[in-house]
Amino acid sequence: MKRTRNLVLAAVMGTAFVLSACGSSSDSGGSGGGSKEGKIGVILPDTKSSTRWEAADKPALIAGFKKAGVKYEVQNALGDASKMQTIADSMIADGVTVLAIVNLDSDSGAAIEAKAAKQGVKTIDYDRLTLGGSADLYISYDNSVVGTLQGQGLEKCIGADKKANLIYLNGAPTDNNATLFSKGAHSVLDKNKNYTNVAEQAVPDWDNDKAVTIFEQLYTKVNGKVDGVYAANDGLAGGVISILKKNGLAGKVPVTGQDATPEGLQNILAGTQCMTIQKSATGQAGALVTAAVAMVKGEKPASTGTVRDDTGNRDVPSILLTPVLINKDNVDAPIKSGDLKASEVCTPAFAKACAAAGIS
Repeated sequence: MKRTRNLVLAAVMGTAFVLSACGSSSDSGGSGGGSKEGKIGVILPDTKSSTRWEAADKPALIAGFKKAGVKYEVQNALGDASKMQTIADSMIADGVTVLAIVNLDSDSGAAIEAKAAKQGVKTIDYDRLTLGGSADLYISYDNSVVGTLQGQGLEKCIGADKKANLIYLNGAPTDNNATLFSKGAHSVLDKNKNYTNVAEQAVPDWDNDKAVTIFEQLYTKVNGKVDGVYAANDGLAGGVISILKKNGLAGKVPVTGQDATPEGLQNILAGTQCMTIQKSATGQAGALVTAAVAMVKGEKPASTGTVRDDTGNRDVPSILLTPVLINKDNVDAPIKSGDLKASEVCTPAFAKACAAAGIS
C-alpha cells in the first residue's frame, strides 16, 4: 500500500459533512432529489454480518447526501448476490451516475462494476475491495492494521509470556477484508512462541448462526483446551461467547471482535470479550459522501494512496482510514465520538457496568 501524508486524509474527512446544501432532498424509499446533475447509488451487503450496515452506515450516508443536496438511493442486498445485481441494474436504469457497492464476493462485484462501466457509471468499492474489479476508488479502513490491532489486543489480554492454545474464527472466505484481518492477526500472534494455533476456520457469509456451530465443533475438536479466541468481528465473537458460556468459560477465555457494535461494547463491559475495533461508520460514510459528490460533479476525488489488486493487476486509488482498538480502558470512545448513543449500550442490564465505566 502506498499512502500520502495524513493531511490528505484530514482534508477528505474534514469536508465530508460540511458540503453546502444545494436544493432539497427527501428520503422516500431511500431516494431524494436535488438540483445537482447525476445521482448516487449505494448498495449495502446484508443485515446479518454486522448491525453497522443498517444502524450506522445507512443513516450516516443518508444524512450526508441530504446535506450535500444530491439525488441518492441507498439499498441493502440482504446477503443475496443476485439481488445486488438486480438492484444495481435498477439503479443504473434509474439514472445513477456513481454507484458504490459493498460486494458480497469479488466475482459478483466485478460483474456489477464491469456492467456499470459500460453504461458510463463511475464505481466505488465501499469497505471491501473487489478483486479483479474496475472500481474508480476504494474507501475503507486499513484492514491489515485492523488485523494487527486485533492480534495485539488478544496478546495483551492473554499475556505475552503465557502458554496459550488459540482458536481462529475468521470472516467470510469470499471477503478480501477477512483475509487481511486474519493475516494481520497472524503477523502478531504467530511470532509469539508461547502460542499454539490449535484450530482455525472461516465462517461463510459472516453468518453468526453458522459461527456458533463452527466454533462449538472446533471447541469439541480441541477438547475445550483453548486459552484465547480470535473472532474476526463482534457478531462472530457473540457466537463464541455463547459456547464459552455454556461451558463455564465466558470471561475466562479472551475473545477479540471488530466493529464496536453495541453488543460488542456490552460484552467488553461484561468481561466476556476483551476488545473490539472501532471503524467509525460516520467517518467512512463521510468519506464516501465527499468522494461520490465530487464524482457526480465530474471531479476527481482526493485519495490517500493506492491499494494493490493482484487479481486485476492494478493499483486502485484509495482512501484508507485509521481504525482504533477498543478495550475496557476506552470502552466509551465510540460513544464520545458520536458513533453510538449511550442508550444503545447502557440498557437496564448494563446500567451498573456503564456507570462504573463512566458512561452516562
